[in-house]
Amino acid sequence: MDNKQLIEKFYSAFAAGDAEGMVACYADDIEFEDPAFGWLKGRDAKNMWRMLSANNKGVKVTASNIAAKNETGSADWVAEYVFSRTGRKVVNHVHAEFEFKDGKIIKHTDTFNAWKWAGQALGMSGYLLGWSAFMKNKIRQQTKGLLAKYNAKHDG
Repeated sequence: MDNKQLIEKFYSAFAAGDAEGMVACYADDIEFEDPAFGWLKGRDAKNMWRMLSANNKGVKVTASNIAAKNETGSADWVAEYVFSRTGRKVVNHVHAEFEFKDGKIIKHTDTFNAWKWAGQALGMSGYLLGWSAFMKNKIRQQTKGLLAKYNAKHDG
Protein backbone atom coordinates (compact mmCIF):
# COMPACT_ATOMS: atom_id res chain seq x y z
CA MET A 1 0.00 0.00 0.00
CA ASP A 2 1.41 3.39 -0.93
CA ASN A 3 1.09 6.48 1.26
CA LYS A 4 -1.88 7.90 -0.65
CA GLN A 5 -3.73 4.63 -0.11
CA LEU A 6 -2.80 4.78 3.58
CA ILE A 7 -4.45 8.21 3.89
CA GLU A 8 -7.48 6.94 1.97
CA LYS A 9 -7.69 3.94 4.32
CA PHE A 10 -7.51 6.27 7.35
CA TYR A 11 -10.40 8.45 6.12
CA SER A 12 -12.48 5.48 4.95
CA ALA A 13 -12.19 4.04 8.45
CA PHE A 14 -13.03 7.46 9.94
CA ALA A 15 -16.14 7.76 7.75
CA ALA A 16 -17.20 4.26 8.84
CA GLY A 17 -16.70 5.06 12.54
CA ASP A 18 -13.92 2.45 12.67
CA ALA A 19 -11.43 3.83 15.19
CA GLU A 20 -9.36 0.63 15.15
CA GLY A 21 -9.02 0.92 11.39
CA MET A 22 -7.82 4.50 11.83
CA VAL A 23 -5.26 3.76 14.53
CA ALA A 24 -3.95 0.79 12.53
CA CYS A 25 -2.64 3.39 10.06
CA TYR A 26 -0.58 5.02 12.82
CA ALA A 27 2.89 4.06 14.03
CA ASP A 28 3.08 3.21 17.75
CA ASP A 29 4.84 6.51 18.51
CA ILE A 30 2.50 8.65 16.36
CA GLU A 31 2.59 12.39 16.97
CA PHE A 32 -0.73 14.20 16.50
CA GLU A 33 -1.62 17.87 16.84
CA ASP A 34 -4.75 19.94 16.32
CA PRO A 35 -6.29 23.12 17.79
CA ALA A 36 -8.70 21.24 20.06
CA PHE A 37 -6.41 18.65 21.68
CA GLY A 38 -3.01 20.22 21.18
CA TRP A 39 -0.07 17.83 20.91
CA LEU A 40 -0.64 14.12 21.60
CA LYS A 41 1.70 11.16 21.24
CA GLY A 42 1.30 7.40 20.93
CA ARG A 43 -1.50 5.95 23.05
CA ASP A 44 -3.07 9.37 23.65
CA ALA A 45 -3.35 10.11 19.92
CA LYS A 46 -4.84 6.68 19.23
CA ASN A 47 -7.24 6.87 22.17
CA MET A 48 -8.41 10.31 21.05
CA TRP A 49 -9.83 8.74 17.87
CA ARG A 50 -11.31 5.84 19.87
CA MET A 51 -12.98 8.29 22.25
CA LEU A 52 -14.29 10.54 19.47
CA SER A 53 -15.64 7.58 17.51
CA ALA A 54 -17.38 6.15 20.57
CA ASN A 55 -18.93 9.48 21.55
CA ASN A 56 -20.03 10.74 18.14
CA LYS A 57 -21.75 7.99 16.20
CA GLY A 58 -23.51 10.43 13.85
CA VAL A 59 -20.43 12.05 12.36
CA LYS A 60 -20.25 12.37 8.58
CA VAL A 61 -16.69 12.56 7.25
CA THR A 62 -15.68 13.37 3.68
CA ALA A 63 -12.07 13.59 2.54
CA SER A 64 -10.74 15.21 -0.62
CA ASN A 65 -7.52 16.45 -2.21
CA ILE A 66 -5.59 13.44 -0.89
CA ALA A 67 -1.96 13.57 -2.02
CA ALA A 68 1.20 11.83 -0.88
CA LYS A 69 4.87 11.51 -1.68
CA ASN A 70 7.55 9.26 -0.20
CA GLU A 71 7.66 10.93 3.22
CA THR A 72 4.79 13.43 3.34
CA GLY A 73 1.16 13.75 2.41
CA SER A 74 -1.92 15.88 2.90
CA ALA A 75 -5.70 15.85 2.71
CA ASP A 76 -8.65 18.11 3.24
CA TRP A 77 -11.59 16.74 5.16
CA VAL A 78 -14.94 17.89 6.49
CA ALA A 79 -16.64 16.58 9.61
CA GLU A 80 -20.36 17.19 10.06
CA TYR A 81 -21.79 16.29 13.47
CA VAL A 82 -23.79 17.43 16.45
CA PHE A 83 -21.58 18.68 19.28
CA SER A 84 -22.70 16.54 22.21
CA ARG A 85 -22.25 19.18 24.94
CA THR A 86 -24.55 21.73 23.31
CA GLY A 87 -26.57 19.82 20.71
CA ARG A 88 -25.39 22.31 18.07
CA LYS A 89 -24.56 21.26 14.50
CA VAL A 90 -20.92 21.66 13.45
CA VAL A 91 -19.43 21.58 9.96
CA ASN A 92 -15.66 21.64 10.46
CA HIS A 93 -13.32 22.09 7.48
CA VAL A 94 -9.90 20.63 8.26
CA HIS A 95 -6.55 20.46 6.46
CA ALA A 96 -4.31 17.55 7.41
CA GLU A 97 -0.57 17.11 6.92
CA PHE A 98 1.09 13.71 7.31
CA GLU A 99 4.57 12.24 7.61
CA PHE A 100 5.25 8.56 6.92
CA LYS A 101 7.80 5.92 7.81
CA ASP A 102 7.78 2.16 7.20
CA GLY A 103 4.23 2.17 5.80
CA LYS A 104 2.69 3.98 8.78
CA ILE A 105 1.72 7.55 9.64
CA ILE A 106 4.28 8.90 12.12
CA LYS A 107 3.02 12.49 12.31
CA HIS A 108 -0.48 13.89 11.72
CA THR A 109 -1.26 17.59 12.03
CA ASP A 110 -4.81 18.89 11.59
CA THR A 111 -5.47 22.60 11.21
CA PHE A 112 -8.83 24.33 11.23
CA ASN A 113 -10.37 27.66 12.17
CA ALA A 114 -10.85 27.23 15.92
CA TRP A 115 -12.87 30.45 16.19
CA LYS A 116 -15.33 29.28 13.55
CA TRP A 117 -15.55 25.84 15.20
CA ALA A 118 -16.17 27.41 18.63
CA GLY A 119 -18.95 29.61 17.24
CA GLN A 120 -20.71 26.61 15.74
CA ALA A 121 -20.17 24.25 18.69
CA LEU A 122 -20.63 26.66 21.59
CA GLY A 123 -22.90 29.34 20.17
CA MET A 124 -22.58 32.98 21.14
CA SER A 125 -19.86 32.49 23.78
CA GLY A 126 -17.75 30.58 21.24
CA TYR A 127 -18.38 33.22 18.60
CA LEU A 128 -17.47 36.07 20.94
CA LEU A 129 -14.49 34.41 22.66
CA GLY A 130 -13.41 31.60 20.32
CA TRP A 131 -10.54 33.66 18.94
CA SER A 132 -9.06 34.29 22.42
CA ALA A 133 -6.21 32.40 24.05
CA PHE A 134 -8.46 32.01 27.11
CA MET A 135 -11.12 30.11 25.14
CA LYS A 136 -8.57 28.05 23.21
CA ASN A 137 -6.88 27.02 26.47
CA LYS A 138 -10.24 26.22 28.09
CA ILE A 139 -11.25 23.99 25.15
CA ARG A 140 -7.88 22.23 25.25
CA GLN A 141 -8.15 21.68 29.02
CA GLN A 142 -11.60 20.16 28.57
CA THR A 143 -10.59 17.86 25.70
CA LYS A 144 -7.46 16.68 27.52
CA GLY A 145 -9.54 16.07 30.64
CA LEU A 146 -12.01 13.94 28.67
CA LEU A 147 -9.11 12.02 27.13
CA ALA A 148 -7.54 11.41 30.56
CA LYS A 149 -10.88 9.99 31.80
CA TYR A 150 -11.14 7.81 28.69
CA ASN A 151 -7.59 6.55 29.17
CA ALA A 152 -8.21 5.72 32.84
CA LYS A 153 -11.39 3.81 32.00
CA HIS A 154 -9.98 1.86 29.04
CA ASP A 155 -6.36 1.29 29.98
CA GLY A 156 -6.93 0.07 33.51
